[in-house]
Amino acid sequence: MGLIAAGWIFVLLLGGGVALERTLTSQVEANFDEQLEYILTAMIASAEIDPNGDVYFYRTLGDQRFLEPGSGLYWQISGRVPWPSRSLWDRTLKLQGAVVKGESFDSDARFYNSDQFVGEPLRIAERTVILPGSETRWTFAVASATEQMDTQIGRVRLILIWSFAVLGLGLLVMALLQIRYGLSPLRRVRAAIQNLRTTGAGRITEPLPLEVQPLVEELNALLEHSEKQAEEARRHAGNLAHALKTPLTVLTNAATARAPDLGDAVMRETRTMQRHVDHHLARARAVGRRAVGHARTNVMASAVAVRRAVERLYPDGRLDIAGSRTATVALERQDLDELLGNLIENAAKYGGGSVFVTIDPEDDDGAPLDPNQCLIWVEDDGTGIPEAERVRIFDRGVRLDTDKPGTGLGLAIVRDVAEIYGGSVTLGTSEDLGGLLVELRLPRAD
Repeated sequence: MGLIAAGWIFVLLLGGGVALERTLTSQVEANFDEQLEYILTAMIASAEIDPNGDVYFYRTLGDQRFLEPGSGLYWQISGRVPWPSRSLWDRTLKLQGAVVKGESFDSDARFYNSDQFVGEPLRIAERTVILPGSETRWTFAVASATEQMDTQIGRVRLILIWSFAVLGLGLLVMALLQIRYGLSPLRRVRAAIQNLRTTGAGRITEPLPLEVQPLVEELNALLEHSEKQAEEARRHAGNLAHALKTPLTVLTNAATARAPDLGDAVMRETRTMQRHVDHHLARARAVGRRAVGHARTNVMASAVAVRRAVERLYPDGRLDIAGSRTATVALERQDLDELLGNLIENAAKYGGGSVFVTIDPEDDDGAPLDPNQCLIWVEDDGTGIPEAERVRIFDRGVRLDTDKPGTGLGLAIVRDVAEIYGGSVTLGTSEDLGGLLVELRLPRAD
């Protein structure tokens, strides 16, 4: 920011300084030419023709420098022969004496520079006129050394350089002070973050300027989110450790006692540990995907893919899908596949052979039953689940039908993953098929 400010200050002051220098220089040169033109006009107004046809001044020019040789101010009249001022002494001016536009006299004075005299550059103003009583074209000229004008221009340039240098330095200092003052809230935020790291505080509570308050709020929200994730990870790790502790203890005791049913115990307890590991891995994957960002998944596409997989496992069953084809939910595709896969597979496994999936059911007016969340109904024609068991069935490892293979983790995983994304799952009775109705509510995608 300081370099950008310095660059802009330099460019703007340089451009402004050059423009102002040219304006003032032109003004000094214009004033210089006006003085020469004033003297030239006075010469022409004072000139007359004598009886011999020569020009003369009926009044003396007032500037004393015309009488001092080498004074730097000269005049000369050219007609028949050059008539120089005494200040030219033995020198004469080389005048242009050109006739402008083919006319015999000049209506305005002409100005030009001359290097005729070595070490003494001149500025010449001349005009060709025809005086009353004469047919001769007389060229009147006034010349002045440019040393005085150059001195004035140099003084103006020096003043401009110093003025703009001081102005630029002042602006740069002000810009740096403004940057330092403007960024001071960020330094306070940095100090607050350092205080969080060194003291272990959980939030930034120090009052900070309004300009950085949104940043502080977002930072506190990030800290809160990180704390929730860390606490959730610690809780999952503790739950997994606690869940694995009992099977490991049983295996250790059986191995130490050399129990005759050690093999059966190993198989039984390892299946228990596998269930716990699968459950916590599913939760961890869902939490990790949720933290990545907002996802959009089409429910119909996921349900159709799950149906193809389930039909290969249960070819004799019937699985129908109806409802919205455009409904999208804020879940990753893998997690939605796992949710629907568990529900549809359970319906096919424990039902009577018919499974019906309804996506985003509508009311009589054609509007979704729940405008805020997407409803997914999974119905089967089995015996259903008694109302007294509908809460306990979501616990890990709980199975009401032990005659069929399974781990008892399907509904537990569905509940946990749905809750991670802000959804829910409830059980009921299907009015159409008479079996179990699983109602899955998931957040709609924005």
